[in-house]
Amino acid sequence: MTGKFVRATLTAVALLCSSAWAQAAGAATTAGPAKIGIINMQDAIVACNEGQRDFGALQKKFDPKRDEIKRGTDEVEGLQKQLDTQGDKLNDEARAKLVKEIADKKKSLQRTAEDASADYQQQQGELANKIGSKMLEVVNKYGEANGYSVVLDVSGQNSPVLWAPATTNITPQIVEQYNTVSGVPAQAAPAGAKPPAAAKPAAPKPAGTSPKK
Repeated sequence: MTGKFVRATLTAVALLCSSAWAQAAGAATTAGPAKIGIINMQDAIVACNEGQRDFGALQKKFDPKRDEIKRGTDEVEGLQKQLDTQGDKLNDEARAKLVKEIADKKKSLQRTAEDASADYQQQQGELANKIGSKMLEVVNKYGEANGYSVVLDVSGQNSPVLWAPATTNITPQIVEQYNTVSGVPAQAAPAGAKPPAAAKPAAPKPAGTSPKK
Protein backbone atom coordinates (compact mmCIF):
# COMPACT_ATOMS: atom_id res chain seq x y z
CA MET A 1 0.00 0.00 0.00
CA THR A 2 2.96 2.29 0.39
CA GLY A 3 4.46 2.58 -3.01
CA LYS A 4 4.17 -0.12 -5.58
CA PHE A 5 2.92 2.70 -7.66
CA VAL A 6 1.82 1.70 -11.11
CA ARG A 7 3.03 -1.86 -11.06
CA ALA A 8 -0.63 -2.76 -11.04
CA THR A 9 -2.57 -4.18 -14.00
CA LEU A 10 -0.85 -2.83 -17.09
CA THR A 11 -0.62 -6.23 -18.77
CA ALA A 12 -3.63 -5.52 -20.96
CA VAL A 13 -2.18 -2.20 -22.08
CA ALA A 14 1.16 -3.81 -22.89
CA LEU A 15 -0.54 -6.49 -24.96
CA LEU A 16 -2.47 -3.84 -26.85
CA CYS A 17 0.76 -1.98 -27.57
CA SER A 18 2.32 -5.12 -28.99
CA SER A 19 -0.63 -6.17 -31.16
CA ALA A 20 -1.31 -2.68 -32.44
CA TRP A 21 2.02 -2.63 -34.26
CA ALA A 22 2.27 -6.23 -35.37
CA GLN A 23 0.91 -5.66 -38.86
CA ALA A 24 3.08 -2.58 -39.38
CA ALA A 25 6.15 -4.54 -38.35
CA GLY A 26 5.36 -7.21 -40.91
CA ALA A 27 4.94 -4.64 -43.65
CA ALA A 28 8.26 -3.01 -42.75
CA THR A 29 10.19 -6.19 -43.47
CA THR A 30 9.25 -5.91 -47.14
CA ALA A 31 9.37 -2.11 -47.44
CA GLY A 32 12.80 -1.54 -45.88
CA PRO A 33 14.48 -1.11 -42.49
CA ALA A 34 12.02 -0.79 -39.64
CA LYS A 35 11.94 2.40 -37.57
CA ILE A 36 11.62 1.20 -34.00
CA GLY A 37 10.60 3.27 -31.00
CA ILE A 38 10.41 2.40 -27.33
CA ILE A 39 8.17 3.72 -24.59
CA ASN A 40 7.95 3.13 -20.87
CA MET A 41 4.18 3.13 -20.44
CA GLN A 42 4.39 2.93 -16.65
CA ASP A 43 6.57 6.02 -16.50
CA ALA A 44 4.40 7.82 -19.03
CA ILE A 45 1.18 7.08 -17.13
CA VAL A 46 2.69 8.36 -13.88
CA ALA A 47 4.39 11.38 -15.48
CA CYS A 48 1.47 12.79 -17.45
CA ASN A 49 -0.60 15.54 -15.86
CA GLU A 50 -3.66 13.31 -15.54
CA GLY A 51 -1.60 10.62 -13.81
CA GLN A 52 -0.02 13.13 -11.44
CA ARG A 53 -3.48 14.43 -10.55
CA ASP A 54 -5.34 11.14 -10.20
CA PHE A 55 -2.64 9.11 -8.45
CA GLY A 56 -1.96 12.02 -6.11
CA ALA A 57 -5.66 12.13 -5.24
CA LEU A 58 -5.62 8.39 -4.61
CA GLN A 59 -2.69 8.75 -2.24
CA LYS A 60 -4.57 11.44 -0.28
CA LYS A 61 -7.72 9.31 -0.24
CA PHE A 62 -5.87 6.56 1.61
CA ASP A 63 -3.97 8.83 4.02
CA PRO A 64 -6.58 8.36 6.80
CA LYS A 65 -6.30 4.59 6.48
CA ARG A 66 -2.49 4.80 6.64
CA ASP A 67 -2.79 6.94 9.77
CA GLU A 68 -5.17 4.39 11.28
CA ILE A 69 -2.73 1.55 10.59
CA LYS A 70 0.17 3.60 11.97
CA ARG A 71 -1.76 4.25 15.20
CA GLY A 72 -2.60 0.57 15.50
CA THR A 73 1.03 -0.41 14.93
CA ASP A 74 2.21 2.02 17.58
CA GLU A 75 -0.37 0.66 20.02
CA VAL A 76 0.72 -2.94 19.45
CA GLU A 77 4.37 -2.00 19.84
CA GLY A 78 3.56 -0.22 23.10
CA LEU A 79 1.73 -3.24 24.46
CA GLN A 80 4.56 -5.55 23.37
CA LYS A 81 7.08 -3.32 25.12
CA GLN A 82 4.92 -3.41 28.24
CA LEU A 83 4.87 -7.21 28.12
CA ASP A 84 8.63 -7.39 27.60
CA THR A 85 9.45 -5.06 30.47
CA GLN A 86 6.71 -5.91 32.97
CA GLY A 87 5.65 -9.43 32.04
CA ASP A 88 7.60 -11.09 34.81
CA LYS A 89 5.96 -8.81 37.37
CA LEU A 90 2.41 -9.69 36.30
CA ASN A 91 0.42 -12.59 37.68
CA ASP A 92 -0.54 -15.40 35.31
CA GLU A 93 -4.01 -14.04 34.63
CA ALA A 94 -2.83 -10.50 33.87
CA ARG A 95 0.00 -11.74 31.67
CA ALA A 96 -2.31 -14.05 29.71
CA LYS A 97 -4.79 -11.21 29.25
CA LEU A 98 -2.06 -8.92 27.89
CA VAL A 99 -0.73 -11.63 25.56
CA LYS A 100 -4.22 -12.23 24.19
CA GLU A 101 -4.82 -8.49 23.72
CA ILE A 102 -1.60 -8.17 21.73
CA ALA A 103 -2.45 -11.19 19.56
CA ASP A 104 -5.98 -9.95 18.89
CA LYS A 105 -4.80 -6.47 17.96
CA LYS A 106 -2.08 -7.84 15.69
CA LYS A 107 -4.60 -10.03 13.88
CA SER A 108 -7.06 -7.17 13.45
CA LEU A 109 -4.31 -4.81 12.30
CA GLN A 110 -3.02 -7.30 9.74
CA ARG A 111 -6.51 -7.81 8.34
CA THR A 112 -7.07 -4.05 8.09
CA ALA A 113 -3.72 -3.53 6.36
CA GLU A 114 -4.31 -6.37 3.87
CA ASP A 115 -7.79 -5.13 3.00
CA ALA A 116 -6.57 -1.57 2.55
CA SER A 117 -3.63 -2.70 0.43
CA ALA A 118 -5.85 -4.79 -1.85
CA ASP A 119 -8.32 -1.91 -2.26
CA TYR A 120 -5.50 0.55 -2.95
CA GLN A 121 -3.84 -1.67 -5.56
CA GLN A 122 -7.16 -2.37 -7.27
CA GLN A 123 -7.87 1.35 -7.60
CA GLN A 124 -4.31 1.94 -8.82
CA GLY A 125 -4.82 -0.65 -11.52
CA GLU A 126 -8.13 0.87 -12.58
CA LEU A 127 -6.53 4.30 -12.92
CA ALA A 128 -3.52 2.91 -14.78
CA ASN A 129 -5.68 1.04 -17.27
CA LYS A 130 -7.99 4.01 -17.79
CA ILE A 131 -5.11 6.34 -18.60
CA GLY A 132 -3.14 3.67 -20.44
CA SER A 133 -6.00 2.86 -22.80
CA LYS A 134 -6.33 6.52 -23.78
CA MET A 135 -2.57 6.94 -24.03
CA LEU A 136 -2.39 4.00 -26.41
CA GLU A 137 -4.42 6.04 -28.92
CA VAL A 138 -1.81 8.80 -28.67
CA VAL A 139 0.98 6.25 -29.20
CA ASN A 140 -0.76 4.90 -32.30
CA LYS A 141 -1.24 8.34 -33.84
CA TYR A 142 2.30 9.44 -32.98
CA GLY A 143 3.79 6.26 -34.41
CA GLU A 144 1.88 6.53 -37.65
CA ALA A 145 2.61 10.25 -38.04
CA ASN A 146 6.34 9.76 -37.46
CA GLY A 147 6.90 6.67 -39.57
CA TYR A 148 7.50 4.12 -36.82
CA SER A 149 7.10 0.48 -37.79
CA VAL A 150 7.12 -0.81 -34.21
CA VAL A 151 6.79 0.76 -30.76
CA LEU A 152 7.84 -1.50 -27.88
CA ASP A 153 6.81 -1.09 -24.25
CA VAL A 154 9.88 -1.56 -22.03
CA SER A 155 8.15 -1.10 -18.67
CA GLY A 156 7.40 -4.78 -18.07
CA GLN A 157 9.72 -7.06 -16.13
CA ASN A 158 10.00 -9.39 -19.12
CA SER A 159 10.67 -6.75 -21.76
CA PRO A 160 12.71 -8.17 -24.66
CA VAL A 161 14.59 -4.86 -25.02
CA LEU A 162 17.99 -5.10 -23.33
CA TRP A 163 19.40 -1.92 -24.84
CA ALA A 164 18.25 0.83 -27.17
CA PRO A 165 19.71 4.22 -28.17
CA ALA A 166 18.19 7.21 -26.41
CA THR A 167 16.89 8.55 -29.72
CA THR A 168 14.38 5.70 -29.93
CA ASN A 169 12.72 6.62 -26.63
CA ILE A 170 9.46 8.42 -27.38
CA THR A 171 8.16 8.49 -23.79
CA PRO A 172 8.64 12.25 -23.29
CA GLN A 173 6.94 13.04 -26.60
CA ILE A 174 3.98 10.82 -25.77
CA VAL A 175 3.60 12.42 -22.34
CA GLU A 176 3.67 15.87 -23.93
CA GLN A 177 1.09 14.97 -26.58
CA TYR A 178 -1.12 13.17 -24.07
CA ASN A 179 -1.13 16.26 -21.85
CA THR A 180 -2.28 18.29 -24.84
CA VAL A 181 -5.01 15.84 -25.77
CA SER A 182 -6.26 15.34 -22.19
CA GLY A 183 -6.34 19.05 -21.44
CA VAL A 184 -5.36 18.36 -17.82
CA PRO A 185 -3.08 21.15 -16.53
CA ALA A 186 0.19 20.47 -14.75
CA GLN A 187 -0.20 19.92 -11.03
CA ALA A 188 1.24 22.54 -8.72
CA ALA A 189 4.17 21.12 -6.75
CA PRO A 190 4.02 21.45 -2.94
CA ALA A 191 6.25 24.14 -1.51
CA GLY A 192 9.83 22.91 -1.28
CA ALA A 193 9.14 19.74 -3.25
CA LYS A 194 11.65 18.60 -5.83
CA PRO A 195 10.41 18.34 -9.41
CA PRO A 196 9.65 14.77 -10.56
CA ALA A 197 12.32 12.97 -12.53
CA ALA A 198 11.83 12.84 -16.27
CA ALA A 199 10.31 9.65 -17.59
CA LYS A 200 12.88 7.21 -18.95
CA PRO A 201 12.88 3.59 -20.02
CA ALA A 202 13.32 1.22 -17.12
CA ALA A 203 15.90 -1.52 -17.46
CA PRO A 204 14.22 -4.90 -17.79
CA LYS A 205 14.16 -6.85 -14.51
CA PRO A 206 14.58 -10.60 -14.13
CA ALA A 207 11.36 -12.44 -13.50
CA GLY A 208 10.55 -12.61 -9.79
CA THR A 209 12.24 -9.31 -8.93
CA SER A 210 10.26 -7.26 -6.46
CA PRO A 211 8.76 -4.10 -8.04
CA LYS A 212 9.74 -0.68 -6.87
CA LYS A 213 7.52 1.27 -4.64
